[in-house]
Amino acid sequence: MITATPGARITPAPGASLGDWRQPWREAVTEASELLALLGLSPLAAQLPPADAGFALRVPRGFVARMRRGDPRDPLLLQVLPQLAELDEAPGFATDAVGDLAARGAQGVLHKYHGRALLIASGSCAINCRYCFRRHFPYGEEMAAAGQWRRALEHLRNDPSISELILSGGDPLALSTPKLEELSRGLTDLPHVARLRIHSRLPVVLPERIDEAFTIWLTALPLQKVVVLHANHANEFDAGVDAACARLRAAGATLLNQSVLLRGVNDDVETLAALSERMFAAGVLPYYLHQLDRVQGAAHFEVDDARALALLGALRARLPGYLVPKLVREVGGDPSKRPL
Repeated sequence: MITATPGARITPAPGASLGDWRQPWREAVTEASELLALLGLSPLAAQLPPADAGFALRVPRGFVARMRRGDPRDPLLLQVLPQLAELDEAPGFATDAVGDLAARGAQGVLHKYHGRALLIASGSCAINCRYCFRRHFPYGEEMAAAGQWRRALEHLRNDPSISELILSGGDPLALSTPKLEELSRGLTDLPHVARLRIHSRLPVVLPERIDEAFTIWLTALPLQKVVVLHANHANEFDAGVDAACARLRAAGATLLNQSVLLRGVNDDVETLAALSERMFAAGVLPYYLHQLDRVQGAAHFEVDDARALALLGALRARLPGYLVPKLVREVGGDPSKRPL
């Protein structure tokens, strides 16, 4: 149950239990009209695109609880609410914005950069962000977890130059812990793989996922471990996220964060500085600030390069260097992220 007061964030009812992480996953809000009603914004339902603009809405109720009731410009709401602007055709915006399909190394394996291979571990996410660069990705055909990871592991085995394995998706932590254990058993005969990097939004949007079974698995991994979170605004952090980050650190993971620069969400220096400060208070180091991947349906989030660079300069003047993320763009075919 969720309770709220006008003009404030929704807060969980006293005594609410976290329970099994799969329960809040199943109970996520999937109807835009319900999301708006929870926030006291039902009149906005008349402005919603038909069929969620072809990209389903999904947002955990715990994340909804961090939104400000009655505020149609809430920065967390804007990341998940379907907009009519998603139906506009924008020149230069494509379904495969960063050349994922051209980098396919094996089923579910993307091999873009030297020494690193990325596994599409899952096609599911606990939250569907409207700017997602893989919102059109053919997950049904590209899943590394299919067949007990066989093809993905064979690709890794045949390329001893790969020292880092990256789990992405979708969200790799959508997989059960036993499924992740299955993968790690397959890594035991790959001595050239020294690091495991997990890219996940779940510790932020569904912190219950970082449960005891998961942390036991992560702690036992005989690899260097990096968890790259994805948060775009300081309001995404709360006590539950702080606790999940603490559990990840206790399991031996280095915590980094990637953000996307989003118009109307975080495109001002105060917001970006607050995000860096808040994530560092949770033990997370800023890593990348991405310029928007030009995926079809997300053009209304784009911030031009001149403004992005001005924001970066203002951020450098305000924060110590270790709290300033690198401003980058991903370009299909490039051997690395492209710094701006």
